[in-house]
Amino acid sequence: MATKNIKLERAQVHIHASFNNTIITITDMNGHPVMWKTPGVVGYKGSRKGTPYAAQIAAESLSREMKDVGIRSVAVFVKGTGSGRQSVIQTIKSSGIRVEEVKNVTPVSHSKGRR
Repeated sequence: MATKNIKLERAQVHIHASFNNTIITITDMNGHPVMWKTPGVVGYKGSRKGTPYAAQIAAESLSREMKDVGIRSVAVFVKGTGSGRQSVIQTIKSSGIRVEEVKNVTPVSHSKGRR
């Protein structure tokens, strides 16, 4: 993904983790998308896209791009129950980018159990 001379210091990381894939999107603080990665973009196909290792490789690639843009701290929003959730957060932390907050925004149904 080509980033067109974007310079950010803080950003938001949105992780959508399903059982079959993990989509990682970087947005500015207003929620406008700047860049994104999935395990499919970095070479994983089929059922391997849903693994934590594939999500980690995508996060490493995205972390390098985030550093090139100048992002030093992020707020992480996680949606879904897939296995790539934790590995993405750990990879971002270990790359030297400061994780200010982690928030779970997985939607929960309120209709069950009400009879």
